[in-house]
Amino acid sequence: MDRYSHLWPGVPLALCSAALFGVTAPFAKGLLSTFDPQLLAGVLYLSAGAGLGLMHAGRRLLGIPAPEAPLRRADAPWLAAVVVFGGILGPLFLMFGLQTTGAANGSLLLNLESLATMGIAWIAFRENVDARLLAGAGAILAGAVALSWQGGGLSLDPGALLIVCACAAWGIDNNLTRNLSGADPILISAIKGLVAGSTNVALAYALGAAPPGWGLAGAAAVVGFFGIGVSLVLFILALRHLGTARTGAYFSLAPFIGASTAVLILGEAPTPQLLVAALLMGLGLWLHLSERHEHEHEHAGQEHEHAHAHDDHHQHGHEGDASEPHSHRHRHEPLKHVHPHYPDLHHRHPH
Repeated sequence: MDRYSHLWPGVPLALCSAALFGVTAPFAKGLLSTFDPQLLAGVLYLSAGAGLGLMHAGRRLLGIPAPEAPLRRADAPWLAAVVVFGGILGPLFLMFGLQTTGAANGSLLLNLESLATMGIAWIAFRENVDARLLAGAGAILAGAVALSWQGGGLSLDPGALLIVCACAAWGIDNNLTRNLSGADPILISAIKGLVAGSTNVALAYALGAAPPGWGLAGAAAVVGFFGIGVSLVLFILALRHLGTARTGAYFSLAPFIGASTAVLILGEAPTPQLLVAALLMGLGLWLHLSERHEHEHEHAGQEHEHAHAHDDHHQHGHEGDASEPHSHRHRHEPLKHVHPHYPDLHHRHPH
C-alpha cells in the first residue's frame, strides 16, 4: 500500500486490530469450558490493562518520550462511558453469549458491531456515510441474517441475542472513543482494561466464581493482552485516521478470522449458512475497502493537541527540537483544498 495514500496508515491499523480481536472469540470459547464467563471477561480486560499499564510506566521510567497528547480532565466523562459500555457490558454479554452458541457463528455475528458503529456514527454524530459504505453494510447484515436462518424462519438463540447486545455496547463504545482518539492510546486502553477488568473480576468472585488454575489464567492473560489490549490500541489509532464508521467497517474482518480459527482449531464444521454468510460479508468488506471519498472541502481554524508530523495539514513552526512524530498544542489556519480523505481528526466537516 502506498505510504502516502489516504488509506495509510488507518486501514492497516484497523485490519491489524481486527486480526488480533478476531482470534479472541474462538480462544475465549475454548477457555469457557473451565472459566466462569464473567470472570473470563474480567481477566481478559485486566490482563490487557495491566500489560499496557506496565508498558506506559516502563516508558516513563526509562525516560522515553511519548509522542502522544496526554489525557485531560475534560476527557474523564468520555473515558468513564467508554469503560462502562466497552469494557464491562460488551465483554460480559459476549462471554455469556459464547457459552450457548458456536464459536464460528458467534464470531461471524460480531460483524453486527460494525453496523452498530456505523449506524450510531451516521445518525447520532452525523459522520458522512455514502451509498457504497451503506451497500457494504447491507451485505454484512444480509450475511448475519443468512447465518441465523433455520429454514422455516429467522431464529436467534439466547446466546446469539447476547452477542447482538455486545455489538450494540461496542458500537456505542467505538463512537464515544472517537472523542478520545487524539490522546495517548496506550494510556486510554490501560485505564479501560484495569477498571473494567477489575470490576468484572470482583463481581465474578462476589457471585461465587471458582478461581482458575495458574495455567488457564496465564493463557487468558496472553489472549487478553494481544486480543483486547494491543487490538484496542490499534483501533484507537485507526479511529484517528479513518473516523468511526469506516474504522468499524474495516474491523468487520475480525469475525472472518474468528470463524476460520474456530473451524481450523476447534474443529467446528463449516455449515452452508456459514459459507453463504462468509460470501456476503466478504462482499461487504470489499465495498468498504474500495471506497474513495474526495471533494473540495474547507478547514475552519482549529486549535487542538495530538501526535502529528508536518504534512499538508500541519505547517506550523517550532522552537528547539521538532523530531517527528511529536505532540503539542497547535493551531490550524483556515484552508480549502481537494484530496481523498476520511472523517479523521481534521475532516469532520458537513456534507
